[in-house]
Formats: sequence, C-alpha cells, structure tokens
Amino acid sequence: MYIVHVSILVKEQAIDAFKEATMQNAQNSLREEGVIRFDVLQQQDDPTRFLLTEVYRTKDDQAKHRTTDHFHKWKADVAELIAEPYTIVTFDSVFPDEAGWEKQ
Repeated sequence: MYIVHVSILVKEQAIDAFKEATMQNAQNSLREEGVIRFDVLQQQDDPTRFLLTEVYRTKDDQAKHRTTDHFHKWKADVAELIAEPYTIVTFDSVFPDEAGWEKQ
C-alpha cells in the first residue's frame, strides 16, 4: 500500500471552484485500476485548507495516476485557485493491510 497526503491551501474566493475540480479528479481517479481510495477533506476550522488522502496499491500506481488526463486537467484547473504550492507526504500502510482497505 502506498498512501499520499496532499495538503492544499486554497484562496478563500476559490473554495467552491477548487472543490468542484477536485471532486471531478477524485471521481475519475477512483476508476483507475491501482487506486483504492481517494478522499477529499476540508478542514472544519479553516475551510481554505484541504487534505487529499490517496491510497494506491503500489508506488507505481501513484506514478501512473500522475500521467492521466484527469490529473493534468485538475492540476491546470487549480493552479490559480491555490494560495501556495501544495505539499505531499507519502506513507506506507501498517494497518489495515490491503484486504482491510478493500472492506472500507
């Protein structure tokens, strides 16, 4: 399992447009063979802060995701909506294992 957390600060006036573009990307990402989960989270006490939690079967699956048309469209669509460059942190799953993720 390969998990990616993408932290994004969005311009206040761009929240709705960012959410729309990001949800389209998430829905398309879930159709990819190697994608197990793709969560879009908005911080409760600061609605300009978002966290994408992406769960892939392998690191290669995440690399393939970054070559898709829908990822490139998302990246272009949100370029002017974000307040600063987003950050990416990667993780390996300790628990649950792959079978546990499939049950969610």
